[in-house]
Amino acid sequence: MLSIKNAVQGFAAVGSEARLSVLLSLVKAGDNGLTVGEIGSQLKIPASTLAHHLRHLADADLIIQEKQGREVNNVANFDYIKTLGEYILSVCCVDAKEK
Repeated sequence: MLSIKNAVQGFAAVGSEARLSVLLSLVKAGDNGLTVGEIGSQLKIPASTLAHHLRHLADADLIIQEKQGREVNNVANFDYIKTLGEYILSVCCVDAKEK
């Protein structure tokens, strides 16, 4: 089970429009992921700013970065993203009263 501290870090990492856009692009790309250059081109984010956003996502375990030669490929960490969603839904309706 995910700790509340880890959940907070994961949700905070997607707490900006830019980082959520990056993560959504990587989710759309699937298991192949995207290089930093591909993400920057798609989203029109400067490389230095994009590096900052990618670091936040990687630190929160939402993406996996792999060096491939001179490029860094970024892949959504689907298992962890699913775990974050399940964390919220795990308390669904526990306080609901029967009607």
